Amino acid sequence: MRYLVLAILFVTFFTACNSKEETEKAKKATVKKEPIIKEFGFTFNDYKVVRDTIRSGDTFGKLLEKFPLKDSLRIHDVTEKVKDSFNVRRIKAGKPYILFLDKKKPNTLQALVYIEDRINYTVVDFRDSIVVSNKQKPTTLRRRVVAAEIEGSLSETLSNAGVSAGLANKLANIYAYTVDFFKIQKGDKFAVTINERYIDDSIYVGVESIEASYFENKGKKIFAFPYKLSENQKQEDFYDENGKGLKSMFLKAPLDYFRISSRFSGRRFHPVQMRFKAHNGTDYAAPHGTPIKTTASGVVERTGYTAGNGNFVKVRHSSTYSTQYLHMSKISVRNGQRVSQGQVIGKVGSTGLATGPHVCYRFWKNGVQVDPLRLKLPNAEPMNDSHKQKYLAHIAPLKKELDSITAVKFKE
Repeated sequence: MRYLVLAILFVTFFTACNSKEETEKAKKATVKKEPIIKEFGFTFNDYKVVRDTIRSGDTFGKLLEKFPLKDSLRIHDVTEKVKDSFNVRRIKAGKPYILFLDKKKPNTLQALVYIEDRINYTVVDFRDSIVVSNKQKPTTLRRRVVAAEIEGSLSETLSNAGVSAGLANKLANIYAYTVDFFKIQKGDKFAVTINERYIDDSIYVGVESIEASYFENKGKKIFAFPYKLSENQKQEDFYDENGKGLKSMFLKAPLDYFRISSRFSGRRFHPVQMRFKAHNGTDYAAPHGTPIKTTASGVVERTGYTAGNGNFVKVRHSSTYSTQYLHMSKISVRNGQRVSQGQVIGKVGSTGLATGPHVCYRFWKNGVQVDPLRLKLPNAEPMNDSHKQKYLAHIAPLKKELDSITAVKFKE
């Protein structure tokens, strides 16, 4: 009997020990290790991290006021130190930022990261000495060709193809003079060769650039290829498969928003001189300071001031065409400067003989002032033979690729 009791006690003790060990193991198994987070060049686990968003009225100084700086740094000194690398006046409401605080020294600020967009960010590092770094997240480009038939809207069709809807605006700008995108219809087709950007090879950012495109609207096929006629050209223009420019050589007006206050006329009553005289221009009324854009690419032939014209700019576009812009409050270009179509060359004012803010737009054809609103204006200047040969050689493989894909996709 005594041996039986001892056996029972031994079994009970052994079972209890095993149970305790299993319980401890279970507890350890349920305790998960804190994941290591690394981003913007920091290991988040090493700091107390505060994420926030710039609010209206926030300044760089106000962000620094929230937490003490190491070594009794003064905010003014910090602002002066970083201003050459980081324009603190351009921080915008709605932009996120991150503060890295020292875990050991209560809330001492170690670094600040200002996030400009999904790729670009600025690091202000206080750990050793004050160091500012403007950085980008690592990105990659992937090339692909997308071809589809319009179903619903263009944006919807692109979305169904897994492409950023922003491509719709890019295509609308390319074909602005050849396709009415308010009237595209089911059955229209397109194909486009694009480069898309990804962050860390996985996060889709959007369409970076277009290499070639094709759009079929109401049975009419229009190709578009970006090309620079010179190395100094800032942006490519788009041309068709024969080297013909897709956009008009001239914009319809030198302002985005305007009201025509006086048209071209051989006899108009001048509101300042109080007499009838020819008005060899078109007046576009707009608020003071409204940006004035050159209506076509060219070279600034002359800038200056006269009593009648006020501040003015004259641009030579070719041996045939020139334009002039009068009564500016500010001139933003200089003599001899090359300008691109749509580039801001000044601002609306009322200098010279003017009763209110407007720009008088003057247009020369073969040395004679004419009414541009009554002219049938040309497309962009045609390529010369040398440029055209290089262009056709450049687009040949791109067009062949689009032709092959559209033939398969649309069974043409």
